[in-house]
Amino acid sequence: MFLLKFDWNPISGIDIIGNFKLYFYSVMWITAFMLGWYIMKRIFIKEKVKLEYLDPLFIYTVFATMLGARLGHVIFYQSELISQDFFSIFLPFRFHPEFEFTGFQGLASHGAAIGIIIGMYLYRRKYKYKSLMWILDRVVIPVASGAIFIRIGNFINSEIIGKVTDSAFGVRFIQDQYAPGEAMQLTGMKTPKEAYDAIANNPQFIELLQAVPYRHPAQLYEAFCYVFVFLILWYFYAKTNKGNQQGFLFGLFLVLLWTIRLFVEFVKEPQGDEYITLMGLNTGQLLSIPFILIGLYFMFVYKPKNPID
Repeated sequence: MFLLKFDWNPISGIDIIGNFKLYFYSVMWITAFMLGWYIMKRIFIKEKVKLEYLDPLFIYTVFATMLGARLGHVIFYQSELISQDFFSIFLPFRFHPEFEFTGFQGLASHGAAIGIIIGMYLYRRKYKYKSLMWILDRVVIPVASGAIFIRIGNFINSEIIGKVTDSAFGVRFIQDQYAPGEAMQLTGMKTPKEAYDAIANNPQFIELLQAVPYRHPAQLYEAFCYVFVFLILWYFYAKTNKGNQQGFLFGLFLVLLWTIRLFVEFVKEPQGDEYITLMGLNTGQLLSIPFILIGLYFMFVYKPKNPID
């Protein structure tokens, strides 16, 4: 069983020019959006909806997801950015303490969910070919598939790590344990990559490696579970008549996704500085409970005023 334990010291991206870098995390986001577009196209064709509505839906979804995820992270986990580095909230750059291209980092799934709902509402106000609930019931299917790749991206970045564990599934996140400057100082290497590689592979620095604890790969736990969320949603949509029950798929998505998040949070490390606990539950869990309750409402209580379009 110890074969399942391993050290994680990946490259996070490919250098393009200067401080600009193509981050694999960004590639995961692009993959998520492209796959989502393809899944939604299949749904449009299946239900004989004009494809001219697809690209605007894609654009609304992308902007709503990114803006909601970023604002959600800042509000729930890193509110100090509002006063310390305001423009970094909306741009893929850090201006404090020094200018650096970072890509779009610091994204919260709770904020993304709220952003998507608002984005679909605004989209529906302009494009009235179907009801808002019809759109939400369908768009959660590609959103569930996208969540898989986002969590894989988090794993690549060694972020949203799990708590220390002695289980057979432990991973040593070397790049999370040592900041780039600290790793270079401890190893005497000139670049972060050289420093991390030295810690991971050079017997001279075995003590530094041994100081890195094994942690739950919480990102992979979530990604694995989200595969089943997507499959369950697709099954109910394609193989049952639940796709015609307004709100059911939307509610099922909320219940499944946020129940997973609720339980996985038990093995996650705290995120951000604005971290709170109540009755043994952390910020992510407290934020998940309302989504679960809303999902149950749409699954079992919600009755639309008008039949589905």
